[in-house]
Amino acid sequence: MIPPTVNVLDASALVAYANGEAGGDMVDGILQDPDAVCYAHAINLCEVYYWSLRTSNEQTARQLIADLHASGVIERRDISRRFWTEVGRLKSAGRISLADCFCVALARRLGGRVVTADHHEFDALVPLGICPILFIR
Repeated sequence: MIPPTVNVLDASALVAYANGEAGGDMVDGILQDPDAVCYAHAINLCEVYYWSLRTSNEQTARQLIADLHASGVIERRDISRRFWTEVGRLKSAGRISLADCFCVALARRLGGRVVTADHHEFDALVPLGICPILFIR
């Protein structure tokens, strides 16, 4: 049996998917792939939630998170000392947002890849080989 492809979606990928933006179809394909499993850290889901609150309202934001879960996004709440110290190490090493450090740390923990649209944050990580990164656009 072939193990599933583990994907950890950051907020930019989740928003692209939810908002029908460029790359959203690629996220949809990953979510529909029976050989893939998709995770998002609660911190990254919080980013999606507050983005939705700013652009719409509470009801829409709550529904968006529910829809993401229904689409197959599995929420992770990893926050052990070992995990958050890894997040801190990643943050101290470069110019990546704290929330994106949670995404990278989760991908490393699960042996997966980060799925993102955010070149600004992640381009500098590619040559470092910290974890595989899939850009959706």
